[in-house]
Amino acid sequence: MRCVAEELSGAVGARSFMRDAVRAEARRRGIESTASACAGHRLSRIACVVILTLLTACDKENRFIAPPPPKVTVELPVQQILTPYLEATGNTAAVNTVKLIARVQGYVQEIKYQDGAAVKKDTPLFVIEPQPYKVQLEQAQAMEEGAKATLINAQAEFTRQEQLEAKEVTTQASLDRARANRDTARASLLQAQASTHTAEINLGYTSVVAPFDGVVTARKVSIGELVGGGHTSELASIVQLDPIWVWFNPSERDVQRARGRMVERGVNIADLVNKVPVEAGLQTETGYPHKGLLNYTAPDVNQSTGTLQVRGIFENAKHALLPGYFVRVRVPRPAEQALLVPEVAVGSDQAGRYVLTVNADGVVEQRHVQLGQTTGEMRVIENGLKPDERVVVSGILEAVPGQKVDPQLQTPKSAAAKPAGSN
Repeated sequence: MRCVAEELSGAVGARSFMRDAVRAEARRRGIESTASACAGHRLSRIACVVILTLLTACDKENRFIAPPPPKVTVELPVQQILTPYLEATGNTAAVNTVKLIARVQGYVQEIKYQDGAAVKKDTPLFVIEPQPYKVQLEQAQAMEEGAKATLINAQAEFTRQEQLEAKEVTTQASLDRARANRDTARASLLQAQASTHTAEINLGYTSVVAPFDGVVTARKVSIGELVGGGHTSELASIVQLDPIWVWFNPSERDVQRARGRMVERGVNIADLVNKVPVEAGLQTETGYPHKGLLNYTAPDVNQSTGTLQVRGIFENAKHALLPGYFVRVRVPRPAEQALLVPEVAVGSDQAGRYVLTVNADGVVEQRHVQLGQTTGEMRVIENGLKPDERVVVSGILEAVPGQKVDPQLQTPKSAAAKPAGSN
């Protein structure tokens, strides 16, 4: 009350001073009575307002009232059975790619295909003039016939000398000579037969055929061009497109996890080859429409990249996949229980990926997590999160680790699964 008295005395003094000033001015102008009354009323009102203000200021102290904690939306993780996938980026490669080479020298006589045509195995593609090689074959065959006749004669002479020697009519030297002639004739026949076979092979090389089903590239020679020998040898190439390989390189960590599961199931690589499905999709395709089988895994990890080379084989009858494409690859693993949170709830910092949770006291906590695959708008959490923890999914900018919030629990949007903490 002391402060009130002091302020009040000051206000009264101010009021007297103002009243005297008003009266003096009124006397000067001759309007003492009316001015004095008006001034008195005004000063009375001012004094009342001042007194009330002072009383209010003295009775209450100024205090800071903290704003309420911000509201955030939280969800329990969704728990459901999922088929996890090993995902990677791969590239396609032809199972067979061969350069068609002229194996004999000669002039190109015919080109029997259209550039880029799909051909079947053993389809003739190029003809190198065969006439010289037909002549060589005929010469070899004639020499073979002569060698046969010589051998027949030498065999007959040896038989005759053998009979005479038994009767002691001829000498041993004559018998030995007949035997040598017979053996020489036999060797000459074998050489002639080999020459005939070589001539047949060379004649066969004059017709260049497709070694397998595939697509032939544009020709690199023209009709009438001399090929083979010291001249141009490459005629074209042929590429097999069906089936086709897809190579990909899972990380060392993924490989170790996969092998750990194999040990648990009591299987090895040999049990998986040509049995484990592999799916692939092009960058312009939705999902993984191409289905194949795992058919090879490298025996060692590349130390420079920390990856393992793996290959799948795919049917490609429509040639949708071409060698050299980059593709998305995934390999399904055995189904397992998984925790999922909305993708929007996942953040990242220098320490890695994290989610924000709200504990029982309403305080925000940061949980660094290990992420798995994406399923629609949900992301699998492999490590770092418990099924009963409330995850912030909305109002994330208001949720500061260590600060209190007002959590509003909502039901997960995923209709295919239920919250992990619910019964």
